[in-house]
Amino acid sequence: MNARDPREFSRRDVLLVDGSERSRASLASAMENRGYSVITCNGAGEGLRAVAEFSPHYVVTELKLPDDCGLQFISRLKNASPGTTLIVLTGHASIATAIEAIKRGAINYLIKPASAEQIVAAFSRHDGDQIASYDRKFLSTRRLEWEYINWVLMEHDNNLSAAARALSMHRKTLQRKLTKRVASG
Repeated sequence: MNARDPREFSRRDVLLVDGSERSRASLASAMENRGYSVITCNGAGEGLRAVAEFSPHYVVTELKLPDDCGLQFISRLKNASPGTTLIVLTGHASIATAIEAIKRGAINYLIKPASAEQIVAAFSRHDGDQIASYDRKFLSTRRLEWEYINWVLMEHDNNLSAAARALSMHRKTLQRKLTKRVASG
């Protein structure tokens, strides 16, 4: 955690929580260039300590953290600081995790790589995007399968064996599908 004087923070303070040092540094620099005071943390433990110490107005967190599930971190963060505006970033997006993140208190869910402009715009969206147009675009069968598998995994608390049984699929087959999807983006 990089330390800042708590008096430095205002309504333009941002806590960045991400396991990747490169991502943290890059996003911190971009946010500081836009006038935000930034503190960065490597994981959920550091993030919760920083929230308690600094009470940041905004938190931007990666969904996959090195020391905790990002969804659990969201719940713990919202319990510790209910007024904090929370944005979730992820490189492995799914509808199931997006819905769960919003249910737990995130106001927006962005897919990496998200620009600083997208994050700043997301800070002001508390009641959904009023100007978003409906784009009737159908999902591919591969994308539908990926979404369904993620939904089943969420329903079984990310237990791979239980999800495989629910999908009537061998555990190794499910594991291969997940590995292949993550590797291909």
